[in-house]
Amino acid sequence: MLDKIKETAAFIKNVIKETPDFAIVLGSGLGALKDEVEAIHVLEYHDIPNFPQTTVVGHGGKLIYGILEGKKVLMMSGRFHYYEGHDIKTVVFPFRVFHLLGIKNLIVSNASGGVNKDFNVGDVMIIKDHINMMPEHPLRGANIDEFGPRFVDMSEPYNRKMIALAEQIAEEQNLKVHKGVYVALTGPTFETPAEYGMVKAIGGDAVGMSTVPEVIVAKHQGMDCFGVSIITDLGGPDIAYAVSHEEVLHAATKAMPNVIALVKGLVKNYN
Repeated sequence: MLDKIKETAAFIKNVIKETPDFAIVLGSGLGALKDEVEAIHVLEYHDIPNFPQTTVVGHGGKLIYGILEGKKVLMMSGRFHYYEGHDIKTVVFPFRVFHLLGIKNLIVSNASGGVNKDFNVGDVMIIKDHINMMPEHPLRGANIDEFGPRFVDMSEPYNRKMIALAEQIAEEQNLKVHKGVYVALTGPTFETPAEYGMVKAIGGDAVGMSTVPEVIVAKHQGMDCFGVSIITDLGGPDIAYAVSHEEVLHAATKAMPNVIALVKGLVKNYN
């Protein structure tokens, strides 16, 4: 796996030539953010050696290098999920590559189900912490010492300075945002009412099927991480709204302007 990571990193580095300031991951329905980037290079996933392929509607399949708010960014238009059948090492493969490219800052986004009573569909939640309930851990197995330590400190999975800056941006631009805890489950089923109740009982505010393995690996490598969730559906032990992937994408589109404003402000002002 290490040889493949190095081969992929060398290929991308040969194309982009420079070290990006940020890696940005676009979650379900959040693809419009890529239109904000002044693209310099666009690489299709299937043209990148060893790169996984995405199979989910609403997730593109491109790696975009360009300029956003005066900063160099490498944007994943489409991520990989454990539920697609990938093993966990494949899910986090691009984030290992990011490290070898010298990227220090990571912004991840996702669509998630809200269990906090104060949340509405279309709201934006800054992730302040997470609970990992995936069945497989991305750091399980022999540690790759050149990436990071065997035992990783997770006392600050999401960078507090980034969170404070995002809150400041939201206040200045009059954007409604929440802060909360994201719980990662495997999927691909949406949660049952009882499962939503469990998420709430263990301290979660929102639940989804991604993000946490990526952030764990990024923290293993010493990256600063920021996460944002769009609340695309609501659930709880006494709530049983029907939900479809199409409705999730529609809700994500509705919230897109706020997410774009938040991400652009963060990229511009975080050093």
